Amino acid sequence: MESPRVPRRRRFGGALALALALLATTGATGTAATGAVDTGATGAAAPAGLREVMFVGNNWDGTADVIEARGDFRRVGRVNVVPDKAERLREIYLNPVKLAFFLGVRSGPGEGHDQFVDDMYATPDGTAMVVSRPSFADVVSLDLRTGRINWRFPVAGYRADHMAVSPDGTRVAVSASTANRVHVLDIATGRQVGSFATGDKPHENVFTSDGRLWNMSIGEVTTALDAPWLDWTKGDRRITVVDAATFETVRVIDMRDRLDAFGRDDLSDAVRPLVLTPDEKTLYFQVSFLSGFLEYDIEADRITRAKYLPGNPATDPDRTAWVNDSRHHGLSVSPDGAKLCVAGTMDDYATVVDRKTLEEGPLVEASKPYWATVSGDGASCVISESGADRVTAIDFATGRKVATVDVGDHPQRVRLARVPADWAGPSGS
Repeated sequence: MESPRVPRRRRFGGALALALALLATTGATGTAATGAVDTGATGAAAPAGLREVMFVGNNWDGTADVIEARGDFRRVGRVNVVPDKAERLREIYLNPVKLAFFLGVRSGPGEGHDQFVDDMYATPDGTAMVVSRPSFADVVSLDLRTGRINWRFPVAGYRADHMAVSPDGTRVAVSASTANRVHVLDIATGRQVGSFATGDKPHENVFTSDGRLWNMSIGEVTTALDAPWLDWTKGDRRITVVDAATFETVRVIDMRDRLDAFGRDDLSDAVRPLVLTPDEKTLYFQVSFLSGFLEYDIEADRITRAKYLPGNPATDPDRTAWVNDSRHHGLSVSPDGAKLCVAGTMDDYATVVDRKTLEEGPLVEASKPYWATVSGDGASCVISESGADRVTAIDFATGRKVATVDVGDHPQRVRLARVPADWAGPSGS
């Protein structure tokens, strides 16, 4: 399958090297259950006075589009997630260390752009959007009626990353990627209720129904040391599972041993996006550089199957050209657990895979798809096409594209949410 290529930038610039050097001398400061608002994927009706939508984070724009959660997925409104941009930039420019890391984010994971929105969730009452902002190293709550900031929480270190919301919708976990720590905040007030240490570069977070919180650390993904024999340079990569009430570690999973036992000692053990089956017994996960995914039996503690997906002949074979070590980045599972949806990021396609047979469906052409989630009615997989500034829905039953909607610059995370039924954007937007 061939498709137009998006120019790739080398990721290990001088500003990032300076940032890492400063870190060494100063030190860092400071999904069955993929989040409560994602329960819309089960088809549950929104509470009275609220409507179900999807938040789409336009990372390079500093905006979030709000689209319908099903049907034609039309855009409902847009939120400026950096209303305090001038103030934040002033703080950064006056602090040499913050400036070095700000420029490091731009030249590294930002591919030459500032990263203004990574992840977003709605509060249970639908009145606010909570957003992690990588370049500003913080989490903010934005009033959806006015667009104003309700609260701001600066994370430890110099970059905020993936988030997750507790099943009851009252707490939000955020990865502080340069501080190797996860903060858990009260979603209404922004007050920290707990935190815990992780491996190097904490990434995705997932709450599970048994009262646990999983964090996946992916190690260093911005260096050019991408050859398999140099994988050891990437750092301490592991899954840290904590009690979601006490934040005490209950389990640590190092996929290196499991991959070796599976006969794939050549694969990276950096666990990227993952998803749990509805019964939370099986985990599917992507790893750096792999075009495909692996299946892991949680109780048996072993990798049971691997799915290797086709490579795009047009994909640059140079691993250092792959964005943040991602070959494929994005997984979702249908509500009945029968189908998986895979975003083939560097191969410019997405596909639906039968979970029983692991047979893939049609390869749906997409421009640098960066995330996969589930529509509000559970019928479609929704991917962000970060290279084309659009969101596309793919039918789980047929594997075919059913809708596409234009959004802002470089969409990444897409999350189900609920907003007031009459909402059409903040006042004055």
